[in-house]
Amino acid sequence: MTRLHQLYDEQHQSPWIDNLTRPGILGGGLQELVDKGVRGVTSNPTIFEKAMTGSDAYDEQFAELIRTDTVENAFWTMAVDDVSHACGLLRPVHDASAGADGFVSLEVAPSLATDTAGTVDAARNLHERISLPNLMVKIPATEEGVPAIRQMIAEGRNINVTLIFSIPRYEEVMEAYLSGLEAFDAAGGDVSQVHSVASFFVSRVDTEVDRRLDGLGAATAALRGKAAVAQARLAYDRFGDRFGGQRWEALAAKGAHVQRPLWASTSTKNPAYPDLLYVDSLIGPDTVDTMPDATVAAFLDHGTVGRTVDSDVDGAGAHLEQLAAAGVDMADVARVLEEEGVASFAKSFGELIQSLSDKANALHTRN
Repeated sequence: MTRLHQLYDEQHQSPWIDNLTRPGILGGGLQELVDKGVRGVTSNPTIFEKAMTGSDAYDEQFAELIRTDTVENAFWTMAVDDVSHACGLLRPVHDASAGADGFVSLEVAPSLATDTAGTVDAARNLHERISLPNLMVKIPATEEGVPAIRQMIAEGRNINVTLIFSIPRYEEVMEAYLSGLEAFDAAGGDVSQVHSVASFFVSRVDTEVDRRLDGLGAATAALRGKAAVAQARLAYDRFGDRFGGQRWEALAAKGAHVQRPLWASTSTKNPAYPDLLYVDSLIGPDTVDTMPDATVAAFLDHGTVGRTVDSDVDGAGAHLEQLAAAGVDMADVARVLEEEGVASFAKSFGELIQSLSDKANALHTRN
């Protein structure tokens, strides 16, 4: 039994891998991670950009696709194929957990982050192209994304809500899930078939908060490196509140599942901080932690399995109050990080399409 198995068996937290590549699927790397306890897979435009431009595993299919289709359509076909294969590898986990785990996530195009209707159409399309029970379509928690999330839940679709950086936006996401479930139930749907996670980003919060603290002088040094975990612990506290009480109990009685918080961006960006700061500090039931490969390897080697996610919630609140008193505006931190996150994924997607276009042109020239 590995530490990842213990994480799930003892603490009811599901470890997922934040990476998806065709070599990993075909070469056995993903299956090896599943054997070690990984219970789900997440992807994003940056991950696909690295996978498709850093490997020749896609070349043969790509060359065939662009004979009759556009470069962007070819990308989506290759991405759909990867996710479909990964869903197959994770299907035993999905079945063994009675549908609670074993999910693979694929994100809508980042250009849709401010387009509610476009996001709804794209999410429907991906669910129809990959008609598998363990697919989750990722939708960003932008202002325009939240109503799309509600609509997808109201249609009974599994959704991974991504790019959450603040507790107020997280509250909106939970409301979208609950009201979406209520609408699905009212329409005669089976709410027990709907699953969702809310991806709360962690390490990027400390990166931005620490940058602001650096500008406020040495007196704020003691506040560094603590905002991300504090905010995530408060988010978990809100999760407990929302998924309790009469409203939730009415849905739970019909088989509804909680929308689990998912800790994302869990690699430590600052080398001065412990490599597992954002993993060891946020362990607890009804949560997911998606980790990049290096963080998974580190946790397998020296992670600490123990409940920590609801440790010192009062202290977490006090820390955010101290940040506010020092002049750090957490609402503005969230705004900046959301804009940066959307822009980063859009940049990766643009670079990917450009790289594939260059490859298509080279193939046409060669032929």
